[in-house]
Amino acid sequence: MLTTKRKPVTVGEMLVEEFLSPLEITQGALAEAMGVQRKLVNELCNNRRAVTADTALMLARVFGNSADFWLNLQRRTDLWEALHTPERWNRIERARALKQVA
Repeated sequence: MLTTKRKPVTVGEMLVEEFLSPLEITQGALAEAMGVQRKLVNELCNNRRAVTADTALMLARVFGNSADFWLNLQRRTDLWEALHTPERWNRIERARALKQVA
């Protein structure tokens, strides 16, 4: 389980800071390379859309890395949010282990 209080790097931050800006790629150019609408890329860059398996595979193909890279970024962010959002954490704390069946 994640124990850090520091929020992990999001997909949007990674896309903008490590890929689009240094490579001087626009959101429109990335959308074209991925074969998707620019809106999808914009939502990813602004952390308004989560990475799906399909999107991770497209990003991996475009940037030459792995789908796991993108999915792991999303997974870390999702877990951190669940652990650090009081309403969500209260709901999670209500879960109890099943009793062993004899």
